[in-house]
Amino acid sequence: MPRLTSFLFMLLILMPFSGRAEEIVLGMSTALSGPTSELGQAMRDGVELGLERINQEGGINGRRLRLVVLDDGYEPASTAPNMRRLIEEEKVLAIIGNVGTPTAIASLPLIREHRVLYFAPFTGAGLLRQTPPERYVINFRASYGEEIAAMVRALVENAGLAPEEIAFFTQRDGYGDAGFAGGVAALRRYGLVDERNILHVRYPRNTLAVENALADILLAEQTPRAIIMVGAYAPCAKFIRLARHAGLDSLMLNVSFVGGDFLARALGPEIDGVVVTQVVPHPRQQELPLVAEFRQDIKNYKQDMVPSFVALEGYIAVRLLARALAGMDGKPTREGLVEALEALGEFDLGLGRTLHLGPEHHQASDQVWPTVLRAGELEPFDCADIVELVPEGS
Repeated sequence: MPRLTSFLFMLLILMPFSGRAEEIVLGMSTALSGPTSELGQAMRDGVELGLERINQEGGINGRRLRLVVLDDGYEPASTAPNMRRLIEEEKVLAIIGNVGTPTAIASLPLIREHRVLYFAPFTGAGLLRQTPPERYVINFRASYGEEIAAMVRALVENAGLAPEEIAFFTQRDGYGDAGFAGGVAALRRYGLVDERNILHVRYPRNTLAVENALADILLAEQTPRAIIMVGAYAPCAKFIRLARHAGLDSLMLNVSFVGGDFLARALGPEIDGVVVTQVVPHPRQQELPLVAEFRQDIKNYKQDMVPSFVALEGYIAVRLLARALAGMDGKPTREGLVEALEALGEFDLGLGRTLHLGPEHHQASDQVWPTVLRAGELEPFDCADIVELVPEGS
């Protein structure tokens, strides 16, 4: 009897460890501190909300999902050791929702070395969208090139601007470079011959040092009628506010990475007419099934969470990953997860658009949803109406 008691006691001790081994562990290195921390926090919150829904429904084939999050402050020097810890020590099945292009650049060597999935990062950079695609990089969102192409198309075709009337304000790093390259490519389709004819001003990453960039705009021989902004919300908000105080009425257009909700809050209700392209629907579009589930899950599991475009993107990423995981037999493996995602083909996730993944197609969505800032809130926007926002030419 004592021997049986000891055996049962050992089973009770080991049960938590055996249960833990059945978890599916995901990793994220993101900005939880620093000037872009709200982006990282919102992405984390959206991913965790999606995980909570899945776990409440019984997990994936009985396995619970868990997220390990490390703070990199949006600095590549911190990202690399974080990634090594997540992959080598935490043994994550995949990386999900990392924020930023410069941090992605630091992550890729480790992703390639360990052959682990880099899934749905919060960046539209072209380096993550190679042809043929990089095996271990699979995106959800549209690219910066697609976002900026939508802006340029609206400015040229709907508002009648010449390419040279469009300027760029970008972050001085891989993110800003990716945005400017996408912009030049789009402008070349409308007759731009020499990119040196495009005014391009920059500011240093993780700073609010935008004054020199604004001075270059104000001193330019030709005042731009539109400025495409590829930056973070705090410096972009400061640039816009200073520009308006200086009397510059150029139309400001921002890519999704700016974090439209946070930009709107930083600008307040007194500044209108700022355009932000989004890569997910508006969080108020509850006629879309997945958006309705996002809002309901906030009520059910995270009542203190504020719905945002960034959080919705993280939530969508998890729901997409779970779709692939649910179709796998046995214990998920890193290689098997890539194959499961590629096997999804065309599918409907409840976003009002068909998504597509395959061996030669590693970006699920190409959709861009434009929004405009009015009275402190971002509203859905029809690009055909952009002519009403562009100032008259000199």
